[in-house]
Amino acid sequence: MLLENKNAVIYGAGGAIGGAVARAFAREGARVFLAGRTLDKVEAVAGEISAAGGVVEAAQIDALDELAVEAHADAVAEKAGGIDVSFNAVGIPQQGVQGIPLVELSPEDFALPIATYTTAQFLTARAAARRMVDKRSGVILTLTATPARLAAPLVGGMGAAWAGVEAFSRSLAAELGPHGIRVVCLRPDGIPETATIREVYGLHANGAGMTREEFQAFSEGMTLLKRLPTLAEVANVAAFMASDRASAMTGTVANLSGGSLVD
Repeated sequence: MLLENKNAVIYGAGGAIGGAVARAFAREGARVFLAGRTLDKVEAVAGEISAAGGVVEAAQIDALDELAVEAHADAVAEKAGGIDVSFNAVGIPQQGVQGIPLVELSPEDFALPIATYTTAQFLTARAAARRMVDKRSGVILTLTATPARLAAPLVGGMGAAWAGVEAFSRSLAAELGPHGIRVVCLRPDGIPETATIREVYGLHANGAGMTREEFQAFSEGMTLLKRLPTLAEVANVAAFMASDRASAMTGTVANLSGGSLVD
C-alpha cells in the first residue's frame, strides 16, 4: 500500500474531492484525520472509511480559524506521533462570485475567493509544516483549478485566488525542501460529478447563453482527451503524490486537466 503507516490530515473532508481523497488515502493504508466545517458530512465520510476497515477520526474544524487549526494539528501530532501528509480541499459557494463579468463584480465578491482560498491553504499548510520540520519529512498537498493559468471569462476572483495558491505552494516548497518536506499542488479541470462543478457550469452556461449540458460539452471539447477528470482520478493522483514513490517531486503542479492545459 502506498501510504501504509502514514498519518494524513484532510481538510474539507466532507466535500466531494476531500472525501474522495480521504477514501483513497485510507485504502492505501493511511490513518486519516478528517476535518471540516460541517461535522455530519465529515462523519458520513468517516463512517464509510471505518466500514471499509480504515482507521479514521473526524473533527469539526474551520480552516480559516487559526487557533482551531493549530489546536487540531497539535492533537493529531500528539496522538498519532506526527503528521505525514496534509491536504486541503476546502471550497466556497460559487453563487455570486462566478458567472458575472469582472466589470460588474463588486470588490467584495472579487476579493472573497482570494482571501478565503489563500488564507485557508496558508493556515493548514503552516500548521502541518510546523509539525513536519522536526521529523524532516512530510508532504503538503494544495488544490487549485485550471483558471489559475487558463484565460477563462466569468471566473471573477477565482483565477487570481488559485494562481495565488500555486505561487504560495512554490514558495513553501522552496523553504521546506531543505527540511525534507515536499509541497505539490493538484490542478484538476472541472469534475462534473461534483455538485460544485454542476453549479459552476450552470452559472457559466447562463452567462454564455447556453444550457449547462452544452457548456459541459464545450468544456470537454477543450481537452485533449475530450473528457473531464473524475474524482477517482484526482484521488488516485493525490495518493501517489503523497507517497514515497513521488519522493523527487516538489514545487510542482500535478496537471489533471485532461489536456485543457498543456505544459
